[in-house]
Amino acid sequence: MKHLLALTLLAGHLWADEAPKPFNTQEITTPFLSPAEALKAMSVPKGFRVQLAAAEPMVQQPIDMAWDTRGRLWVAECYTYAERETNFELKLKDRIIILEDTNHDGVFDKRKIFWDGASQLTSIELGFGGVWAACAPNILFLADKNGDDKPDGKPEVILDGFDTDKVRHNIVNGVRWGPDGWLYGRHGILGPGSKVGRPGTPEAKRTPLSCGIWRYHPTRKTFEVVCHGTTNPWGHDWDENGQLFFINTVIGHLWHALPGARYQRMYGNHFDNNLYELIQQTADHFHFDIGKEKWSDLKKTGMTSGTDAAGGGHAHTGMMIYLGNNWPAKYRGGVFTLNLHGLRMNHDTLHRQGAGYVGKHAPDVMRTTDKWFRGIELSYAPDGSVYVLDWSDIGECHDNDGIHRTSGRIFRIFHSKTEAAEVNLAKLSNDKLGRMISSRNEWHSRQARQLLQQRAAAGQDLTKTAQMVLNIYKLSSSTPAALRAMWTLSAIGATDEDWLLEQSNDEREHIRTWAIKLLIDQGPLSTKTQKRLIEMAAKDNAGLVQLHLAGALQKLPLEKRWPLATALVSQDTFAKDSVFPLMVWYGINPAVTEHRTEALKLVSNCKLPKVRQFIARKLAGETGKK
Repeated sequence: MKHLLALTLLAGHLWADEAPKPFNTQEITTPFLSPAEALKAMSVPKGFRVQLAAAEPMVQQPIDMAWDTRGRLWVAECYTYAERETNFELKLKDRIIILEDTNHDGVFDKRKIFWDGASQLTSIELGFGGVWAACAPNILFLADKNGDDKPDGKPEVILDGFDTDKVRHNIVNGVRWGPDGWLYGRHGILGPGSKVGRPGTPEAKRTPLSCGIWRYHPTRKTFEVVCHGTTNPWGHDWDENGQLFFINTVIGHLWHALPGARYQRMYGNHFDNNLYELIQQTADHFHFDIGKEKWSDLKKTGMTSGTDAAGGGHAHTGMMIYLGNNWPAKYRGGVFTLNLHGLRMNHDTLHRQGAGYVGKHAPDVMRTTDKWFRGIELSYAPDGSVYVLDWSDIGECHDNDGIHRTSGRIFRIFHSKTEAAEVNLAKLSNDKLGRMISSRNEWHSRQARQLLQQRAAAGQDLTKTAQMVLNIYKLSSSTPAALRAMWTLSAIGATDEDWLLEQSNDEREHIRTWAIKLLIDQGPLSTKTQKRLIEMAAKDNAGLVQLHLAGALQKLPLEKRWPLATALVSQDTFAKDSVFPLMVWYGINPAVTEHRTEALKLVSNCKLPKVRQFIARKLAGETGKK
C-alpha cells in the first residue's frame, strides 16, 4: 500500500494542472509489487534476460505502442477505460507519450507528452508526417509535419462510424502498416456493428463491419473489410512472406487472415445468412483445457493443471511474429502473444498444411507470478530485443471491480548482448533506405519501406531508387528478400499491370501469391488480368495461390465471377481442404440465385463436393420460397 501511495503521488507531478488526473476505483486485494519485485517475478528460458524499461509514473495504463524512425517508443495511455457499466470514463483524457532511451542501455530515461486530448484511445501508428490514432468512433490523424513532437493543429477525422455503444470494450483497435502500404486495424464483436466511411459519407455508401480485420489506404482514401468473424481480435502481424495472422479470444486464438474469408463467430450472424459453414481457427489447439473446463470458468475456479499445460487461458492480447535479429534462430517466424489469465507469453509455430497453415503450440517464452501483470502488446525493437507493455491491473476480462489507472510497466526481453546504435532513418537518402530493406531485422525493412512510400506520395523522384530495388528483387536468392523488394516497388508506385502479370509466372508460390494481391489492389481487374487469373486457377496447384484466387472472386462483378469460379473448381487438389472450398463458396454465393444457369453449369463440372452441396442447398431454398 505504501508503494501504491508513493506512485500515485509521484504520478501527479507528470500531469499538468489543467489536465484531469487519473483516479483509481479498484480495491487492492492482491499485493501490489514494486517494479523491481515485478521484474524478479518473471522467468524466461535459459540465455534470455528481462529488463525493466519503464514503470509508473513514467508510463501508466499503456494500451499500445509504435516505433518512430528515430527508435523512440510512442505509447498510448488509455485512462478513459472503465468498468463495464461505465464503459469509458469520459471525464478523463487519454494520452500519447514519447519515450526515449538516450544512452541506449535499454531503459527509457526521457518522457515527452505528444497529445493529452484523446478519448477512448486504443491504438496508435506513425507515418505520413504524423500519428494515426484509433479513438472510437473515429480514426484520427494528428499531423506533425515539422517533427517537433507537437500536433500541428486539431486532429483530422480520417474515418468515422465505428461503434462505441454496443461493441464497448471490444472496440476498434490495432492500427498497423501492412507490407502492401495499407493501414490495417481490428474490430471486435458485440452489437449490430459499425458503419464505417470517410466523414460525410451517406449511410447507404458506408461499409458495414461487425467483427474482423479492416484496412485503409492513406493516399487512395479507400476503406474495406479484409475478413469477417471471430470474437475480439487484439493483435496481428505478418510473417516473412507477408501472410497476415491475428490473435483472438475464446473461440480460438490464432487465425490466418485471408481476404474475403468468413470466420467462426462467438455469437450473432454474419451479414449473409447463406454462408452455411464458417472457417475455423488456424491453430490445432486451444490454450485452455476444453475437455474439463469452460473458458468462462477460469476466473471462478482458478487455473487447472490442464489449462496450465495448454497455455494458461483463453484471453489473448497483443501479437508479434518475431522477425528481429536478437533472439535465437529457432524463434524466428514464431507467433508470440500475451495470455491475460495465464500470466505468460505463449509461443505458436506456423506450418504449411493443406492450402494454408496450421499453428502448433511451442513452449511458453515468459511466465510471471505477478498477479498484476496484464501484458497487452509486444514488439521487437531496432536492436532486435522485444518490448512488452504491462497494463498492470488485477481486474479486466470478466471482472467488474474497478480500474487501477496509476500503474503500468514496460519490460524488455533480450537474448544476446545488443549493440546500441544511433537511429534516425528519416535522415537517410533514398538509396540507403532502399538498401536497408534487406536488413535481417524486419524492423529496419518496414521502417525503410514506409519512409520510401511517404516520399513517393510527396512527389519525390524515386526512379533511381526503384531501379536499385528492382535489381535487389532480381538478384534475391531468398523468397522473403525478394518479397521485401516487391513490396517496396509497389509502395513507391514502381509496379504496373504488365510487370505484375510477369511475376505471376514466377516459380515461387509466395511471389505468385503477391502478384495476385497487388494486381487486385490496383483497381478493377482488366480483361487481360482476369484471363491470367483464370489460367492460374485451372493450372496452378499451389495452396496460397488458390486461396487468394478464390478471394479475388469477391472483387469481380457478380456476372463476371463464373469463368474464374469454373476454373477454381476444375481441379481437386484441395477438394478436402478445410478452407479452400469455403473461400470459393463465399465468392460465388451472392451470384447463385441471380445467375442460376451459370451456377448449374458450374455444378456439373465441379470437383469440390462442398461447393456442389451448397449451390444445391441455396437453389433449393430459393425454390422453396417461391
